[in-house]
Amino acid sequence: MNDYFDNLDEIEKNLKYLVANHSEIYQAYEHFGKLVHEKGGPLDEKTRWLIKVALSADCQNEYSLTTHILKAIQCGCSKEEIEHVLLLVAPTSGFPKMMRGLLILRNVLEQTPQSSQ
Repeated sequence: MNDYFDNLDEIEKNLKYLVANHSEIYQAYEHFGKLVHEKGGPLDEKTRWLIKVALSADCQNEYSLTTHILKAIQCGCSKEEIEHVLLLVAPTSGFPKMMRGLLILRNVLEQTPQSSQ
């Protein structure tokens, strides 16, 4: 069940490659993402991270979903809030996407010390 965590080293190496070889592009991307997240509108931080969880589940981007779940936990979202968001994915994006999202959430919570919420 932890198979999706196996590629984190590879993803990290790829990100380091991008930063080392295309730092200006990466910095622009990071700046854009930060601007949209923090200054794009009136949504509070918890809501923004919960939306990103849903979007990542819909896109089936496991690395982003893992990252966004961790960020949601760090900003104070409960397991129940994150799980609810993932359940909301099913009617619009599909049951399999929601189920994969729940699996990833459960695995993240098992591997995260602050998951005792």
